[in-house]
Amino acid sequence: MSALDLWVLAAFTAGTLWLGLSRTVGQTTVAEYFTGGRRAPWTLAMASIVATETSTVTLVSLPGFAFGSDLTFLQLALGYLVGRILVTLFFIPRYFNEQYLTAYQVLTDRFGQQVGQLTSALFLSTRNLADGFRLFATGLVLGAALLTLPGSSRLTTWLSPTIDPATTVLLCAVLLLGIVTIAYTYFGGISAVLWTDLLQLCVYLIGSLAAAVILFRLIPGGWGEIVEVGKAAGRLRLFDFSADLNRSYTFWSGLIGGACLTVSTHGTDQLIVQRYLSCRGPRDASKALLWSGLVVFCQFLLFLVIGVLLYVYYTGYSPDSLEMLTVNGTLQTDRIFPTFIVTELPSGLRGLMIAAIFAAAMSTLSSSLNASASATVADFYMPATGGRRSDKHYLRIAKRSTVLWGCVQILTACIAIRISTRVVDEVLGISSFTNGLILGAFVLGLFGYRRSKTPLVGITVGSVSVLALRIFTNVSWQWYVLVGGFATAAAGYCVARVFERPANDQ
Repeated sequence: MSALDLWVLAAFTAGTLWLGLSRTVGQTTVAEYFTGGRRAPWTLAMASIVATETSTVTLVSLPGFAFGSDLTFLQLALGYLVGRILVTLFFIPRYFNEQYLTAYQVLTDRFGQQVGQLTSALFLSTRNLADGFRLFATGLVLGAALLTLPGSSRLTTWLSPTIDPATTVLLCAVLLLGIVTIAYTYFGGISAVLWTDLLQLCVYLIGSLAAAVILFRLIPGGWGEIVEVGKAAGRLRLFDFSADLNRSYTFWSGLIGGACLTVSTHGTDQLIVQRYLSCRGPRDASKALLWSGLVVFCQFLLFLVIGVLLYVYYTGYSPDSLEMLTVNGTLQTDRIFPTFIVTELPSGLRGLMIAAIFAAAMSTLSSSLNASASATVADFYMPATGGRRSDKHYLRIAKRSTVLWGCVQILTACIAIRISTRVVDEVLGISSFTNGLILGAFVLGLFGYRRSKTPLVGITVGSVSVLALRIFTNVSWQWYVLVGGFATAAAGYCVARVFERPANDQ
């Protein structure tokens, strides 16, 4: 890290903080804090959806995925496109029937408070666990950069003489990232999140494109060599039509599993639903979601191509560097792109690329914190107090909830330092475990059932089904949402056949 790199990184961090803190005007109620008065343009909401969906896991782990395997991850993006269409048809219109603050208030209106709070609790637990891993992935990059600074080894020894320097720096990086993100989210609310997401989207796209160009220029043979080497090593394979359910990233698991995952995350997850609720209406929300799918597809392609370029470069021109990234005989693919950034990129651009990875992380983490705070206040605290407290009181609780969930994510990231292997699988696997259960509950609501027993029994059966799938089989995580959602909806339907009939309003 040169002085120029540090200045670029500092300028980005200061700019993000300034932009976030400047959005605090007019926030006197939790509705303003969590929805921004429902005035966001659809283009801003679209940029926020893309930035929120693109965490450091995407930016760091996808190049590592292509480096270690191929381009088959892109099949998942096809399912993402199909899932978005279903969300615009069946879910988004219902969020604008009332002045909802969270997705789970829809289930509260349909089935009662018990069901709404159960699904909200599932969201809070899995969302913050998965985002703790995302924070850890960002810490890998910042840690690698800080280790290159003069005097870093002496500083880490002074901070913690019993822990190796890399781990000490990684802990410091996690704390720094977490504190900065908590700060601007705490003060600015959803308005700060939306506008900083736009800034961060621009930064990480520019940085990623610049890194791809540098990589391309480091390969003397150009595209001819890239295609030849990549094809010979199987790194350019795009489709895998295997019907083996135990394999991840096949065409069928990507298309069907990816569609189910997107319907659950973009149709029932407060992290994304909050962007719809910030829009002026269902039409703008639908436009934001559909256009975001095209941008995300292009992003995935860019990050995977970077992974292929990294494979051609390191195996052909810097094989000794790979030995440094091998632990117990296993190549740590998540660390390849960060290592390239801090060792091969020129001064200034290195700082921009590290800022880009910060941007990807902050966009997801700030969205997660604000969404978690909204679920905590709207689904739990306001019902517990009967909504009788002042707007100022609820706004204060919302900000405190932001800090609380930020601390939870920092703690999770610290634990992940010891147990993580390939972050992209871990994050998506965690999310997929409960997303299907929540999706199944929403499906029962869409069919018009109203008794709380219907989704509660369904969620119980669905959770047992997914847990059994995880423990007793090797079925890919990409099928978890489909199995969990189907089991939840089917069990709820069987209960409903005995105890109730669908309401006539659906």
